[in-house]
Amino acid sequence: MASTNPPRIFAGDRQRLVSDIMQRAAQAAAGFKALGVGEDDVVALLLRNDFAFFEASLAAGQIGAYATPINWHATAAEAEYVLADSSAKVLVVHTDLWPGIAAGVPDGVKLLFVTTPPEILAAYKSANEFANDSANDSANDSANDLAALPPGVVMWDAWVGQHAPLASPPPDMRGVMIYTSGTTGKPKGVRRNPVNAQQFAAMSAATAAAYGLTPEQPMRVLMNGPMYHSAPNSYGSTAARLGADIVLQERFDPEQMLALIERHRITHMHIVPTMFYRLLQLPDEVRRRYDLSSLKDVVHGAAPCSPALKQAMITWWGPVISEYYGSTETGLMARNTSADALNKPGTVGRAIPGARFAILDEGSTEVAPGVVGDVYVQIAHMPDFTYHRQPDKRQAAGRNGYITVGDVGWLDEDGYLFLSDRKNDMVISGGVNIYPAEIEAVLLGISGVKDCAVFGIPDAEFGEQLCAYVQREEHAAALTEDDIRRQLAAQLAKFKVPRLIKFADSLPREDSGKIFKRKLRAPYWESSDRKI
Repeated sequence: MASTNPPRIFAGDRQRLVSDIMQRAAQAAAGFKALGVGEDDVVALLLRNDFAFFEASLAAGQIGAYATPINWHATAAEAEYVLADSSAKVLVVHTDLWPGIAAGVPDGVKLLFVTTPPEILAAYKSANEFANDSANDSANDSANDLAALPPGVVMWDAWVGQHAPLASPPPDMRGVMIYTSGTTGKPKGVRRNPVNAQQFAAMSAATAAAYGLTPEQPMRVLMNGPMYHSAPNSYGSTAARLGADIVLQERFDPEQMLALIERHRITHMHIVPTMFYRLLQLPDEVRRRYDLSSLKDVVHGAAPCSPALKQAMITWWGPVISEYYGSTETGLMARNTSADALNKPGTVGRAIPGARFAILDEGSTEVAPGVVGDVYVQIAHMPDFTYHRQPDKRQAAGRNGYITVGDVGWLDEDGYLFLSDRKNDMVISGGVNIYPAEIEAVLLGISGVKDCAVFGIPDAEFGEQLCAYVQREEHAAALTEDDIRRQLAAQLAKFKVPRLIKFADSLPREDSGKIFKRKLRAPYWESSDRKI
């Protein structure tokens, strides 16, 4: 049975009471305020899953600021863009991540350093988690060497301890501002409108229900995904507010996950299909070694999941597998159970209470069940959002009071949603959203590249992997795949570097002159049981 002790967060051999984290968040809120952070300002986080992530996020909320997590795979240039675009006033950063982004921190950003804990140093051999590469170097025991940090370094724990808890009532909640990669090559900050306490409670209750989090019974939650992503961030924050015990897995390892489920009697968990795949690759004797009977609800999302993969997990773990459909912009929109998945293979679920789907044709007319169209959603309990500094893009995402994130699909007669395509070029690899336009922009800056097209192709483990077609300049026949990968890696996080690079004498084009990417993409998907 789950513990009846006060809720706490576990990390390796460490643990901290949630009440202590709340107390420290109130102290950090006072500290942020003393640093000049106010309502609508941004506190940036470059942190792996750790106590400080919860403390800093909660502290920002207590003063009406936005917490903005940064993907710690980011290069210095990528981190610089987010810090500058968000006008972040403070950056809270793990010490071992600092050297990789130090050159990109704008002047004037105040720095607070969190000592990287030993279990994270041991688990991460470099700052390249499992997203799209497995070639990690050995752990760097000197990652917490203060000599690598700038002069006058301020350490998080000591700094928090200097402040008395903030006593003033919190203003309207802003939440987090997550940056999503942009179809035009630059990430967009999803900035949600402030909500009062009553609105926040309604939104939180609906979110918890869609995730399958059940506050009426004791919960022990395993957090295995990085909280810089919107879904793990939302899931972990919601679980903490509901008083769950939370176990932080340093990085995803399939057998270690099974061991943690057994050891902590985990009841709830958020997962992505890549993890399903890796779990199913374990030998039968390993899979049978662990007691998983404590599991109540294992929810997955963030990426398409093939029906065969899901059915294999249900066969192994039982009817505890559920799924949600949502986005950073809209929040959670749909949910389905194991029974739904078996009865209607391929569905992403039915609209949750308060949400409504509309499948629209090009003329904004709602189509009949079974007819494919653009997927739009309206959610009563979610506050509206805008794209930070890009309100025109928010306007383009709406139609008749509904919002779309570019998915194409249909509803069946029972109201279950099925997805068939994406209108934009987004690729979801290992649960990570990747926009080819960003990669294409860098490719076109490489000497010898005349034109290019980047798109997603099927991958059994990650769902999709990146493929790039490159047309070389006539004088650049010596340009190789390795040359291109090396130059891309100098400017982009490694998970954005295509695994497959092909050279073509010419690229197919539409009458408008735009590259006909669908013609390049289609042959790779012909034998797949899904199209995204």
